[in-house]
Amino acid sequence: MLNIIFYVFVAVVVVQLVYYLIIFGKFAFAHAQEISPKRVPVSVIVCAKNEAEKVKQFVPLLAEQDYPDFEIVLIDDASSDETLDLFEEFEKKYSNIRLVKVANNEAFWGNKKYALTLGIKAARKDYLLFTDADCHPDSKEWITNMTAQFTTNKTIVLGYGAYEKVKKSFLNKIIRFDNMLTATQYFAWGKIGSPFSGEGRNLAYKKDEFFKVNGYIDHMNIRMGEDALFINQAANKKNTTICYTPESFTYSEAKKSFGAWRIQKRRQVFTASFFSFADKFQLRLFLLSQLSFITLAIVLFALQYNWMFMVPVVAIRYIGSWLTMGYSAAKLKEKDTVYWYPFIEIILTFTQLNVFFSNLFSKPSHWK
Repeated sequence: MLNIIFYVFVAVVVVQLVYYLIIFGKFAFAHAQEISPKRVPVSVIVCAKNEAEKVKQFVPLLAEQDYPDFEIVLIDDASSDETLDLFEEFEKKYSNIRLVKVANNEAFWGNKKYALTLGIKAARKDYLLFTDADCHPDSKEWITNMTAQFTTNKTIVLGYGAYEKVKKSFLNKIIRFDNMLTATQYFAWGKIGSPFSGEGRNLAYKKDEFFKVNGYIDHMNIRMGEDALFINQAANKKNTTICYTPESFTYSEAKKSFGAWRIQKRRQVFTASFFSFADKFQLRLFLLSQLSFITLAIVLFALQYNWMFMVPVVAIRYIGSWLTMGYSAAKLKEKDTVYWYPFIEIILTFTQLNVFFSNLFSKPSHWK
């Protein structure tokens, strides 16, 4: 019986190595990215709801981007704080800022997709670059780097939305590692030619792509996942590329408590449940292989199965996965998170499992 469990364990390790070394390795081991500026006309889309403190700090950083032809479309989604007042002040101060005011609509209350649709329709430029109101670009070359990836055929660009580092916070490392792993997955599958998701904190596409799929209409009733579900529907091998130059990163504040982060994870997992069958399968197979590896390793070691067989298999798996994540973390400027990799992996795996079962019994909360 133990031999059978060990053979299953070896099969699980093989699946893990395929994910880490072959699939994720497509991104992790890729060369550093170089850019050739395109200077295409861009509308930067920012949707905010009750984000007064954040927009006061970050909108000026967007306005100061070193780019020759761009506008900023600020969307106020029926805020009840000072967000709209600040947007109106910015509109007067900066000539390239346009304001879209979204009134409360009973049919679309709390639906960010409705607000974004109005903003996209109001945008005057052919190319759209999205970020959130609580995000800021890492450099004045953010627009230049993201738009440099556009070509005649590549009209969707997946970028990296990072979280700010918090010293002496293990939770912050967990959140940033999880975010880095998620980005590694969608970057890797994007390079392979099977893009399945993206991050609304840093995402660009040509306006035509939005209207080709009738915008968010097919998932308007799902009040979250405006970025991931759109990419899952619209992106393909021919029209999608990625951008991972350090100058293209955006940053935002990570959740400060485990409970708040868990709610965020619930939204992400719930959104993924509406992906295509193939995309849900590959995501769930990866999670199942993670869980099986940890569980079977504990069982076999506890039952004192032959250590001469176990140790090399476990070592090979950890060397492969740690190496891959290390290279990926270096590209995404998250190297400090991989030092804690084995511990973070266990926490993430069982958190993900907990979130999955929680979502079976109740839906997570939507956009504010």
